[in-house]
Parts: sequence; structure tokens; C-alpha cells
Amino acid sequence: MNRYPLWKYLLIVFALLMGALYTAPNYFGDSPALQVTTSKATLKITNDTADRVKSVLKNAGIAEQGIELEGQGSNVAVRARFATPDAQFKAKLALEKDLNRGQTEPDYVVTVNLVKNVPKWMQAVRALPLNLGLDLRGGVHFLLQVDAAATAETKLKGVVAGVRSQLRDKSIRHAGIERVGRAVEVRFRDAATLAAARSVLASQFTDLAFAEAADGTDVKLVATLKPEALQRTVDEGVKQNISTLSKRINELGVSEPIIQQQGADRIVVQLPGVQDVAHAKDIIGRTATLELRMVDSTVLPGTEETATIPFTSELFTLEQGGPLVLSKDVILSGEYISSADATFDQHQAPAVSLDLNGDGGRKMREATRDNIGKRMAILLKEKGKYTILSAPTIQSELGSKFQITGMGSVDKSTELALLLRSGALSAPMEFIEERVIGPQLGAENIAKGLYSTVYGFAAIAIFMIIYYHLFGFFSVAALGSNLLFLLAALSFFQVTLTLPGIAAIALALGMAIDANVLINERIREELRAGNTPQAAIAAGFDRAWATILDSNVTTLIVGIALWMFGSGPIRGFAVVHCLGILTSMFSAVFVSRGVVNLWYGRKKKLTGVSIGTVWTPGVSSLK
Repeated sequence: MNRYPLWKYLLIVFALLMGALYTAPNYFGDSPALQVTTSKATLKITNDTADRVKSVLKNAGIAEQGIELEGQGSNVAVRARFATPDAQFKAKLALEKDLNRGQTEPDYVVTVNLVKNVPKWMQAVRALPLNLGLDLRGGVHFLLQVDAAATAETKLKGVVAGVRSQLRDKSIRHAGIERVGRAVEVRFRDAATLAAARSVLASQFTDLAFAEAADGTDVKLVATLKPEALQRTVDEGVKQNISTLSKRINELGVSEPIIQQQGADRIVVQLPGVQDVAHAKDIIGRTATLELRMVDSTVLPGTEETATIPFTSELFTLEQGGPLVLSKDVILSGEYISSADATFDQHQAPAVSLDLNGDGGRKMREATRDNIGKRMAILLKEKGKYTILSAPTIQSELGSKFQITGMGSVDKSTELALLLRSGALSAPMEFIEERVIGPQLGAENIAKGLYSTVYGFAAIAIFMIIYYHLFGFFSVAALGSNLLFLLAALSFFQVTLTLPGIAAIALALGMAIDANVLINERIREELRAGNTPQAAIAAGFDRAWATILDSNVTTLIVGIALWMFGSGPIRGFAVVHCLGILTSMFSAVFVSRGVVNLWYGRKKKLTGVSIGTVWTPGVSSLK
């Protein structure tokens, strides 16, 4: 009646061993470390770099606890461990001084971080420690918001170019195209031409709403973005920006960053271990995009600053040289770039080689085929400002591969290649919140969270053992296994633990012991009804299961709702909460009954159980 088959005991033992294995990495702690990476495409991180780091530290008299090469492909880095933070910061200064030829444009980026002291064999089976959130580890937190107005403006720029192209391809003559506010107005001489244009544009631009209006003797077609189209553009911009920021931050060596969407148009960026807000802002903001535009040939060279600029063009200034008047229509932007590498041109001067994707190659061929002999400007847009890198003359039709020349130095070409390779922010953003959490505050939060969990566990254990005697001890054993399973699950799934997550662990302990209270009280009821101890144990577990299942399922539904609709700390709480419910159902029922069966199931003639005071009508007995 109260005996488990061997396979169930083996399953419990296996679960406990797996729980111990995947919880163990959290006890190894961290070591202060430095990560050495490079932002230059012409430099590679190799074993020679690791040897050079070791030599620099040895010459500086700084003891290290291990230097190794980590990562693959373009994400290779040298990691050096140290015994104390003092040695870590001394080593950082020494490496930055000796590895780099200049401090303004360093060859190597030396980042301060922490390295887990987990044995290699544990890492091989994915036994990794918990990731700690910003409130437990310290670092920089940013909240950014996509600028919907700027996004709409960018979208409308593309609409203007697209409308002009479609009308030209269909041989529909217009009297002018201009952008007025958030609308694009196209003027026509007669209503018949307007109707033909509207038919063509409506079929090609489904995101636009069209209206007709009078304009003196002419008529005009007014196109505006539909609200749902603008929202979709913002949504796509948020997702693209998250991808771009991830690549950019990862290339600069920030360890374990958190970049995720919050709400409809906001992005949370958390950089653990980073304490310099200005540097962190620079990391996030330094993304660049490339634009290719035609030089307006109607403005004579040398008269750019005094000539009347057509409304379809605008005036720019070369980084080296005089001003240029460029068309507002963008031939090609950075989103079509598939790769960018620093290289050299045919004269062995620094250059950047670009590879375009299929659509980009097609656009480039179409643009250059009809403009041979004319000049095309290459603009770099960084932090909202344009810089004209060069304005070469188109010698022949270009395709998916071409070079940007005239970079001036290898440093500039490698930096530009890195920025373009990292991608462009597809939607402009602004910082609306920033804060810094010091590592000392994080350590205090960890200590307080640990103490609250330990003291809560101890208080529950004392109460259960006093009130339920041996069954209380069984309940405490099940509660301990539940905590073990929960920590193992959080470590295995690499959940980021925050203060709300610690609160969820404490809540999971309370809910897990509640299930054991239900079981114990149910067994008491069966004993009170006159059942034998063995029958009371079996009935108590069986009949309490339905109540435990109902209560946990309803709570799990709330946890899933918090996870689906919450964000940030609320979602972190929900993840730990849901995992805690699942582990508590397994430990409170399966593990607890296994321990009880192991202790009492082997006794054929059981006269009593140690479950505290069992009250019966008119009689009290302690068994």
C-alpha cells in the first residue's frame, strides 16, 4: 500500500543528483577578470595576443590566476583572472598603456568584468551559475524610447523617393512632389492625370491613405501614412534596433548585457559591471549608417554656397574640401549592407569593402547604370550628423560589391567597417531614463535576499518539526529538495535572478510547505476517522492531491498571465514563480511520499505514526 517500486526511488535519487549538479556552480563564486578584445578589423585576437598580455602583466609585477583564449570567430577574446579587484584595476591600466599605440583610438579594448569559477566539465554539461540582475550585481541601466516623429519622417523620405520613381516608370507627368508636414503632396495639371497617378500609387503603396485637393489651377494628391502603418514601422524599428544594439555591445566586449523590449516603443539596456554612464552611452550611441546620394549636377561646381538650392536637394560640406549639393533621394542605405571589411584599394590606400544583399545590389545597378560620368556621394550618418566620406565619379555600372576609398588612415577604415558591420539604428531613439547601481549595493541586496530566504526556511522548519514531529521532518526534507530543484532549474535555463526573483523563491517555499500541511492534516483526519496508520497515510496523500493540484494550477495561471503581459521585474518574478510551482508540486507530493514510504512502508504492523497531536471527539492522543 505504501511502498514505491524501485524505479520511483531511483527517479527521486536521480532528480536529487541532477539538482545538486546544476545548483553546485552557484557556490564556486566569481573572480575579478579583464577581457581583452579589439574593435579593429585588421587586428585579430590570437594566442600571440594572450602571450603578449601575460608578458605585460609579468613586467608590471601583477600576479594573474590564469590567462586563456575564449570565444570563436569574430568574438574571440583574451580573458585574464585575478585574485583581488585591486590587482584587476592595476592590470587594466597596465594593459591599456602597453597594448595600445594611442589612447584616443586604442587598438585593444580592455573591459572589467567577472569570470565564473566553474570547472570545465560542469560547463560542458551546461551546469552554469545563475545570471544576476542589475540590482544584485551592479551596473548601468538605460531606458530608450523610439522617436515616432523621426521614424515617420524617415519613412516619408522613402515614400517621396518611391512616388517619384513610380510616376517616372509609368510615364505619368506631375508638376512637383514635396513633403508638407507628415504628408506628401503631388501636384498635377489636370484631374485625369491625377486619377491615373492615384491608381498606380494606391496599388504600390498600401501603407498610404490618399486624398485629393485643389491647388489654384492645378490639382494635388495628398498621401499620408496610415496610423497602423506608422505603428508597424515603429514596431519593426524597435526589433531592428534591439538586434543592432546587441551586435554593437557584444563587439565592444560588454559581458552578459540585457537588451529587451519594454512596452510598444521602448528598449531596456542593462550593462552589468559597467559603472561609467558616459562610456556606456557612447557604446549605445555609436552606430552609423551609410547613405548613397547623387550629386545635384544642376548646381555648378564652385557656386554651391551662393546658388539657389532646389527643393529636391540640400547642401552638405565635405570633411575635406568644399561644399556639395546632394539630392534628397537616398539611392541606398546601410540596411542593405551584408558585410563591411577594412581593406586597401588598388593604390594600397586604406579603404572599406562593402558587400550588398540581393536588393541592395539591384538598387545599385539601377542607380549607376543611368548615371555614368556623374558624381555619387557616400555619406556617413552618426549620432544624427552627416559626414560626406567621398564623392567619386561613377566610371561604370556597379553591383553588389564596391569600395569606399579616401579614408585617410587605417584606423578610420577599420572603425568605419566596425560601425557599418554592427548595423544602423533603423529608428531614432532617445534616452528617457538612466541609473547606475554600484556593486556594493548589489552585494547588500544579495546578502539581504539570502538572509530572508535562509531565516524563512529555518522558521518554517522549526514550526513544522514542532507541530508535526517526524512528519514535519519529512516535510522539511521535501521543502529542501524543492529549493534544490528550483535553483537547479533557474541555473539550467539561465534565468536572470533579480530582487523580485528572490521574493518569488521565498513565496515558492511558502506554497510548497502549504502542500505538505494539507497532506499532514488530511492524514490526521483519516486517523481521526479510525483508519489504520497505513491506510491513513495512503488516503491522506491521495485525497490531498486533488486540492493541491487545483490550488497550484490556479496560481500557475496567474503566474503565466504575469509572464505574458508583464515586463522587466514583473516578468522576472513570474518566471521564478511558475518554476517554483512546478518544482513544489513534484517535491511536496512525490518526494515527500517517497520519504514517508521509505520510513513507514517497510513496517507491516504499524501501530502509530509520529504526526503530532491527533484530536478525536472527546479524546486526545499523541502518536
